[in-house]
Amino acid sequence: MSANGKATGPILVVDDDRAFRELVAVLMDEAGLRTVEAGTGREAVALGREHDVPLAVVDVVLPDISGYEVCRGLRHALGERLPVVFVSGVKTDPHDRVAGLLLGADDYLVKPFLPDELVARVRRLLVQRCSGGNDFDGGELTAREQEVLELLTEGLSPAEIAARLVISAKTVGTHLEHIFRKLGVHSRAEAVAVALGGGRRSAA
Repeated sequence: MSANGKATGPILVVDDDRAFRELVAVLMDEAGLRTVEAGTGREAVALGREHDVPLAVVDVVLPDISGYEVCRGLRHALGERLPVVFVSGVKTDPHDRVAGLLLGADDYLVKPFLPDELVARVRRLLVQRCSGGNDFDGGELTAREQEVLELLTEGLSPAEIAARLVISAKTVGTHLEHIFRKLGVHSRAEAVAVALGGGRRSAA
């Protein structure tokens, strides 16, 4: 990562499945993004340091160390704000996905997933990373509110957000009310625009 926060290195793809790594590499290439691949966790941490990667896509289950350990190693070397997307090749309970997010992932996908979905999520995280974080001064939001807003930017409905985070729809509604108030917006569309840098909060 350059001093001004811009993405300078290739995206790191970590999976012991060569076919999956090649698929992600093709998808990223089509999106105009470079990649570097690793088949083990230790190789991933070494390559991450070598190439100063701006984002990592990491399988949770690896032949040597876990994806969670890779996440910790990469962030220790490259900074705590390095975006990490966990992927899993096994059917995952919602609680496991939440645990993955709590352990440091910025996102969590279960194979198979739609190619466009992975590209969209990677782009979103890179935009946030390269802008030094969310333009809306995310420090004002709680960790849960930031999770809700990020899922909102992916196009999920409140009901889908509730299912993803294993919370009630009413709780999601409360979080949205708090988000709207803190961002100075009045709708989900306005909140998404601010989160993606397409808008600004109204003056207090």
